[in-house]
Amino acid sequence: MSEKPVLYRKRLIPSECIRLDSDEILLRSDRLLVTRWKTIRPKKTLSHGASCYLLNEGWKISRFLDHEDQLICWYCDIIDYTYDAAEDSYVFTDLLADVLLYPSGEIRVVDLDEVAEALESGLLSVSQTCSCMRKLDSLLREIYAGRLLPSLEKFWPQ
Repeated sequence: MSEKPVLYRKRLIPSECIRLDSDEILLRSDRLLVTRWKTIRPKKTLSHGASCYLLNEGWKISRFLDHEDQLICWYCDIIDYTYDAAEDSYVFTDLLADVLLYPSGEIRVVDLDEVAEALESGLLSVSQTCSCMRKLDSLLREIYAGRLLPSLEKFWPQ
């Protein structure tokens, strides 16, 4: 493993694959990758954040912060990834289903319509869709049990 692997974010809707050159890698193991980043496209409120890629679980949990370092929400992506050892690169594919956790305690599951659209149009296979739903179910179980955010607290950069 090199000191700084190459990271890519692949989206299906809209179709794009972006190299995440400006992401700073804070921690890397065979199960976990933690990064700090600034938004790729400037936003009115979202300025920067950090992401924990839980590789075995297929989750990317991101902490979204505003321009004053205040928490907007935790954004949970369901992901697949491939790792190329020769290039020391990861391609993280967003499987479309997302969960947003707000400081108020509100939980929103979003973009399930995009999962259906991707399955119907062949962007996702039946196997990938089933994997996405299983990963989403296990994520929601951790959230509802109150275990997800406390288990990640030690990884968030100060």
